[in-house]
Amino acid sequence: MAARSLWAVRRRLQRLLASSAASHSGDWLHPLSTATQRTAGEDCSSEDPPDDLGPSLAERALRLKAVKLEKEIQDLTLRYQRAVADSENIRKRTQRCVEDAKIFGIQSFCKDLVEVADILEKTTECISEEIEPGDQKLTLEKVFQGLSLLEAKLKSVFAKHGLEKMAPIGDKYDPHEHELICHVPADAGMQPGTVALVRQDGYKLHGRTIRLAQVEVAVESQRRL
Repeated sequence: MAARSLWAVRRRLQRLLASSAASHSGDWLHPLSTATQRTAGEDCSSEDPPDDLGPSLAERALRLKAVKLEKEIQDLTLRYQRAVADSENIRKRTQRCVEDAKIFGIQSFCKDLVEVADILEKTTECISEEIEPGDQKLTLEKVFQGLSLLEAKLKSVFAKHGLEKMAPIGDKYDPHEHELICHVPADAGMQPGTVALVRQDGYKLHGRTIRLAQVEVAVESQRRL
């Protein structure tokens, strides 16, 4: 009984020693593990930057690029607006010049026609003042002289401004220059399809037809059976 009791006491003592050693070893290892965890956490936090440091370099570069592009857009927009304004001013000036050319383009021609009107007016005054009512011969002579002077002046004005009268008799019929009035039998020595007679003169301005000549065209006469 005594031996068995002694064995039981030894058993309990070993258990107490074992539990005491386990508790001491746990207290020793716990601070070490805590320090290790703290060191690992500090290492991890030292690698990743905190959120309060601001945007990254890539974001800063993108922002700078966006600001630069916005300035370029403003500059291009300003240039475009100036170009549109200049183009509008040029269009208005050109339109004004065209309108002035339409209004005053015949100024020189009208100035020369005024001289023709002066000749006609002077001729009329001269006839009415110097001619006696019963002298018809002298009246006709004055009228003829005045009309001859007037015709010469008109031809001079027309030639000065590039206006010429067409003389199509004997020329081949051209619908771009002639207006056909009727057909007439071709006389001896006249080719069919040519202009035989001019009813109204046609005119060209610097080579461009401005009034067609009214003409009669010769055709081959039909043979009687």
